[in-house]
Amino acid sequence: MTTKEKVFKILFDAVDYVNGEEIATVLDISRTSVWKAVKALEKDGVLIDSVKNRGYKLIAGDLLNANEIVEKAIDVKNVKITPESASTQADAKKDLEENTLYLANAQEQARGRFGRSFYSENGRGIYMSLVIKPHVKFSDMPQYTVLTAAAVVQAIQNLTGIDTQIKWVNDIYMNGKKLAGILTEAQTDVESGTVTDVIIGIGFNFAIQNFPDDIKDKVTSLFTQHPPITRNELIAEIWNQFFYLLDKDYLKIYKDHSLVLGREVSFEQNGEEYTGKAVDLTDKGELIIDTDQGQKIISSGEISLSKW
Repeated sequence: MTTKEKVFKILFDAVDYVNGEEIATVLDISRTSVWKAVKALEKDGVLIDSVKNRGYKLIAGDLLNANEIVEKAIDVKNVKITPESASTQADAKKDLEENTLYLANAQEQARGRFGRSFYSENGRGIYMSLVIKPHVKFSDMPQYTVLTAAAVVQAIQNLTGIDTQIKWVNDIYMNGKKLAGILTEAQTDVESGTVTDVIIGIGFNFAIQNFPDDIKDKVTSLFTQHPPITRNELIAEIWNQFFYLLDKDYLKIYKDHSLVLGREVSFEQNGEEYTGKAVDLTDKGELIIDTDQGQKIISSGEISLSKW
């Protein structure tokens, strides 16, 4: 455990201010080392109040801990935390280490589906990408986006009791606002026709209190006050659910948490605009919609709810 991690644990466990001299004595380090550790924590997005003659107090934020995640996430073999990352998807694509999770406190060039930007705030969100190597034909590949969405909502429910919904196909919503997004990318071996690598990225608003004006009415955060759980705990639970549900009926969980099934949606297909009622999902996660022009099945693209 690093000095930064040790100082964080002391502040996390404390109910009030902790004097810097006391921290230095407990850890057998200098006051200067304590100050440097506090500054390092603040750089990671941890909010710490400092008062003369009283010491330090943890106000908000937590510290990503690779060892803790590996210990709790059974099938994640390695965790790599990049202090400053353009995007964890790019980090993952660069290494492509199997069952390795790439994490960042914030992302400078975070992108979702269709190249859309995803707002990130240092130390207040979960920004991660997992590399798996299925080595299966594309037609035999699990519906990883559907699976991941099911894992996210199940993990949130398990740890907090909070019910969240899935907006087809890859967005997690809470109280009618976007909470998280999922981006799944695959690489294929042309000669064998098999999917060799899958990179699953998740951008998650964990404890963001203030969003930019242009998106504040459309997005939300899981917590706005001091979270009862840490990011490490939720990260581990998401991937535990992911691997647990891999050979289970994750489509049922997806349907049970669907934001769109049974509701009127609009979409575009082959250049034509349609409106209809989303009635079901196929085994492949495709959306079945009843329209005045007949039943339509869409496997990709964007849908809009007619009424929120």
